[in-house]
Amino acid sequence: MSSTELPGVRAVVAAASPAVGTVEVAEGEELRSVALPGLTLTVRSRPPQRAGLPPALYVHGLGGSSQNWSALMPLLQDVVDGEAVDLPGFGDSPPPDDGNYSVTGHARAVIRFLDAGERGPVHLFGNSLGGAVATRVAAVRPDLVRTLTLISPALPEIRVQRSAVPTGLLAVPGVVGLFARLTREWSAEDRTRGVMALCYGDPGRVSEAGFRAAVAEMERRMELPYFWDAMARSARGIVDAYTLGGQHGLWRQAERVLAPTQLVYGGRDQLVSYRMARRAAAAFRDSRLLTLPDAGHVAMMEYPEVVAQAFRELLDERGGS
Repeated sequence: MSSTELPGVRAVVAAASPAVGTVEVAEGEELRSVALPGLTLTVRSRPPQRAGLPPALYVHGLGGSSQNWSALMPLLQDVVDGEAVDLPGFGDSPPPDDGNYSVTGHARAVIRFLDAGERGPVHLFGNSLGGAVATRVAAVRPDLVRTLTLISPALPEIRVQRSAVPTGLLAVPGVVGLFARLTREWSAEDRTRGVMALCYGDPGRVSEAGFRAAVAEMERRMELPYFWDAMARSARGIVDAYTLGGQHGLWRQAERVLAPTQLVYGGRDQLVSYRMARRAAAAFRDSRLLTLPDAGHVAMMEYPEVVAQAFRELLDERGGS
């Protein structure tokens, strides 16, 4: 059992750890902290262009944060009242009191947030791990979801891509500690370039300003005492979710989703196979499929305008709400 699993220890760890840099907030964005039973979530929002717009919630992937949606959110603020959540242990959200980083644990955090704010039903967006989380939320609480937009969702694959194996290995006990020791001398720039090479179809699309902002965020994350624990346990949560069968299996839950679903897959995705796109389109009963041959794992960051247009078309199909 890690220290992050013990109620009350989180505050002690935070007090004993070195000061951590502040989280970047883009112009027009706001951050707030939401205290819920057993966890505290940081939420990034961008005021809608007018009152009365339907709510939207954005859920990031493994190792990401609410910043992953900063390119997409302003493109949709005229049609939704958008918020992006930092999952427990990621971004600026501290670890959950119970140390539960499973897909179900993250889904429970999202559900608690939506129930507490009484914002549902929402247009729910998810990328990678966040896509698995959003799928589970939509399956078990259809009352909370208007539409579902999944970008490279982490749904079980029988033949995992070779390039995704190192990420999966984070779930193996001891590997994270070994990796942390082996990469102790890596600079934040080196780590950031590695992440971008893995996640982007073309890392050259990232501007110099964008790269520098990502480096600053990497430096901040590496100062967090629970960073590697959150990564390892969340990776283990994905692996565990892949092995679940029956009604709790993610593909079975995908079949139960009632909400209209927009699927987005990248042809250069090194973490979620492009070949899973058609299986996903067949599993979600009311789905639309957008494939982007040049995109990688984070299409909402690489091609935000295209993703935004796909969502607008989904809205148009259901009457604009």
